[in-house]
Amino acid sequence: MKRNRSGVLFLSAMLVAGVLPCLGQSHWAVTNTFHIGGEGGWDYVTVDAAHHRFFVTRSTHTMAIDENTGKVLADIPGEIRSHGIALVPKLGRGFITDGGGSGAIFVFDMNTYKVLGRISTMPDSDGIIYDPGTDLVLAVSGDGNALMAFHPGIDPGNGKVGPPIELGGSPEFLAADGNGKAYINLADKGLIAVVDLRARKVIARWPVAPGGGPTGMAIDSAHHRLFIGCRKPQRLIVMSTEGGKIEAALPIGSGNDAVRFSDGQAFASCRDGSLTVAGESGGKFEVEQTVKTADGARTMGIDQMAHKIFLPTAQMEPGAGGSRPAMKPGSFEVVVVSRQ
Repeated sequence: MKRNRSGVLFLSAMLVAGVLPCLGQSHWAVTNTFHIGGEGGWDYVTVDAAHHRFFVTRSTHTMAIDENTGKVLADIPGEIRSHGIALVPKLGRGFITDGGGSGAIFVFDMNTYKVLGRISTMPDSDGIIYDPGTDLVLAVSGDGNALMAFHPGIDPGNGKVGPPIELGGSPEFLAADGNGKAYINLADKGLIAVVDLRARKVIARWPVAPGGGPTGMAIDSAHHRLFIGCRKPQRLIVMSTEGGKIEAALPIGSGNDAVRFSDGQAFASCRDGSLTVAGESGGKFEVEQTVKTADGARTMGIDQMAHKIFLPTAQMEPGAGGSRPAMKPGSFEVVVVSRQ
């Protein structure tokens, strides 16, 4: 083959000048849609990457789904208004928040999917995570303006959650740094509450402005950053955990409900069917890509090993007389976005 010396020199010059960084940049795209069906709405998604499955709450039940085939592996019943799932693999236990009635957390066996017990909590029990650093399950009560914390080895039949930690606002979601601190979105106050888990008290409150109405949250503990999805206005806030300094405020879609972080990128899923992908370049955060997913795909879970994102949604029918749109029966599905 004849070599084009001028072309080689031109390409070399472009590489030296840094004109082609996009060649090494990851690209995300919709690669599948699992048509699952079943009754009930949906809320948070939690991925169990080691077993290639994810869990999604469906109002009165919680589904375990094979992440490669979309097959329903199990359906955990009994909830009134399920919200989130936390997994503790070392004990083989999962925890489901139920915000209905007086509030509860269901404990289930991750291997058999059998419900082991129901722990009484606070009304509107919502976001939940497991923090390996403190070996605590952390759950928030939206109506109770509080954080609940307990060890995952709790007696699932007779265990009691200790006194709640008052937050001074209505929490949405949360993250933990693994070193004894938790960070909680206070949606009604536009603040992040910083909780010392060992002292069991709020030690700081940081504003999310120029964002507002914080909902989704993720953490990059290694680089001491929070990623916060805001609805009013629509922003992805990058905040330092070393004092609450705002490092970036990036535009996202409307109706954010979840944020995730993986391999140097932050993801914000929104009800308008957009998935914003943000990353850092030259010390500055910027939007790298916006993926069109599906209307209503506002929550998500990410498999960091397989580089897949799972976003539940359903087809909606117009509400009668101007009321809210209703979910079309049997139309529940999960959109899969993968790194290319």
